[in-house]
Amino acid sequence: MPDGWPEILMGRVGDATAPGVHRVLVDRLWPRGVAKAAAPWDTWLKDVAPTAALRTWYAHDPARWEEFCERYRQELADGGHQAAIAQLRAIWRRQPVMLVTATRHIEQSQLPVLRAFLQNP
Repeated sequence: MPDGWPEILMGRVGDATAPGVHRVLVDRLWPRGVAKAAAPWDTWLKDVAPTAALRTWYAHDPARWEEFCERYRQELADGGHQAAIAQLRAIWRRQPVMLVTATRHIEQSQLPVLRAFLQNP
């Protein structure tokens, strides 16, 4: 993690967070059952999420976890995600960030991969 930068937390859509933490939804799809007017996050960066093709291929299958991580890291490094990553880094530089997903098992979601990518450019 760059020296002096705030913390990056991970959580689910409904998780509570401390005041001053900027919540960023990093899913490509809007979570079911959540009204846009009452969204419990500050920013939605769908363009930093895995592509639809990668998300569909992975399907949260634990046997595909390692390969998913590698493919997602490759996606993050390509040009298609750079604007969203720059926006996320700009938010993170100013204050702590919580990466948020609707996925049940955040440890086998894009969140740990994205956090590691941000912290170790």
